[in-house]
Amino acid sequence: MLKLNYTEDGLYLERVAKSLEDVLRDRVVLMARLGETLYVESGSASFLLPQDAPGLSRLVQLLQHERYEDVAVAAVDDECVEICMEGCWMAASPDADTGTFLTALDDETEFLVARLWEATQVQATFLA
Repeated sequence: MLKLNYTEDGLYLERVAKSLEDVLRDRVVLMARLGETLYVESGSASFLLPQDAPGLSRLVQLLQHERYEDVAVAAVDDECVEICMEGCWMAASPDADTGTFLTALDDETEFLVARLWEATQVQATFLA
């Protein structure tokens, strides 16, 4: 499963060994015990990658071959592509800008998406 945390400082993506259902259940239980509100809905999330990100062509080939409906790569301009995924959004309120997005894909797709994001974060760190 992929977990995307949207914070005030940006996006953090991680691959999690638990199932989407287990993470949702754990979060609901935690928030209920804390007496906090948790808003959960189906939705989509996306993030940008450079067109020349290492491994991007492999992800595109995999998606074309398998015809996945839960994840897509879309060209934004000459420099960037957008990775779009379907899944579940969790936040404190329906209009929150910060929260957690969860999606469950096959292992290879999750691995490629996570590696692409990690590789571009290393590049961004060196450029800063």
